Parts: sequence; C-alpha cells; structure tokens
Amino acid sequence: MARKALKALVIGDMEIGDLPEVVGIELESFTTPWPETLFYNEIHKQRAIAKTARIGGRVMGYICAEQVIDGGHILDLAVHPGFRRRGIAARLVGEIINCLRNNKCGMIFLETRASNDAATRLYERLEFKVLARRKKYYTSPVEDAVIMALKLDAG
Repeated sequence: MARKALKALVIGDMEIGDLPEVVGIELESFTTPWPETLFYNEIHKQRAIAKTARIGGRVMGYICAEQVIDGGHILDLAVHPGFRRRGIAARLVGEIINCLRNNKCGMIFLETRASNDAATRLYERLEFKVLARRKKYYTSPVEDAVIMALKLDAG
C-alpha cells in the first residue's frame, strides 16, 4: 500500500481551497494547532513556501517553510494520521530542501518537540543534525524543543 500511495502522491503549492483539509490535519496532529489565518498568510507571504501532498485529489499532508536571505526554516509539517509512515513527510521535506537549495539557501533550521521521536528520526534520516534544546519552547503541554539544522551544498 505504501508504494501505491507514494506513486499516486502529487506535491504542489498550497492553495486557499486546500485550507479546510490542511486545518483538519493540523487539528488532528497538534495540541496547539495553527489557526486557518496562519496558513492563509503562508500562502500569500513572499518569502514563504507552502506545499501540499495529495493522493487522489485529497490533501494528505503539508509543509510550510520560509526563507530569509540565505537561511531556511521549516515551520510546520503534518501528515493525515491514516497516511503516516508511508514516506509522505520525507517527500514534503525533500521538496522544501530542493526549493531552498535552488534559492541559494545555505542552511535549514527547524524545531520539534523533544518527545517527538518519529519527527527527530525522520529529520536525522534526511541528514539534519541536532544543534541544541530550547527550554520550555512549546506549550500545552510545556516541553523543550529540539533545534535541528541541515547544511545545504550549492545547488
């Protein structure tokens, strides 16, 4: 099933019409979810990169990142709970890595909850390195963030 799902996976720019599905996944994925207005802003912000992953026309995952000068930052990533562990998140992160590399970005940063072992393992497989911990970064529940980074080669 995983291979079939990945073959049918289409990654594209996030659009306003995607927001109901994106917000639904966000609500199922996080204890402090982004409101719809933040996703709307990511679609329209000049330095933002917002992508969706679709299977059969339905949004199954999304990623939001931004570039400031020569640095990138992954802001939000989630996959529909019924489609996790199928490589969708890795494909979304790979898309962001390629976009940022093509835009002459030298480094990508992100934060993830210290308890989110699945996310940490995903990023480590994609060659991100743990840089530090940020104490009490998250709320509901209060938790440290793990700060990770990936150095990009010239694209």
